[in-house]
Amino acid sequence: MPRKGITGHDGWVVTEALATALVALEQLPAKHQPRAHMEDLRKLLASGREPATVNLHLAQAKCRLFPDRDPLSIYEEYGISEEGYG
Repeated sequence: MPRKGITGHDGWVVTEALATALVALEQLPAKHQPRAHMEDLRKLLASGREPATVNLHLAQAKCRLFPDRDPLSIYEEYGISEEGYG
C-alpha cells in the first residue's frame, strides 16, 4: 500500500513542529516575539483539531523543550488535569 504524503505521517510531523516552534517562540522576551507569525502558527496548529488536542500538543512540546520541569505542572498550565483533558 502506498504511503500518504512524504513520510506516511506528514500531519503528525507538521503538528509536532508547529507546537514546538510556538512554545519555543513564547520563551523569547516579549519584545522579540513575532506575534503575527505566532498567531498564524497557532491558527495552523488549531486547524481541524479540538482545542484540548492543541493544548496537549503544546504541553508535550514544552515537556520536550524543558525536560527538567515537572511535567504535571506543564500539563496543568495548559489546562490538562491528571484525570485527562481539562
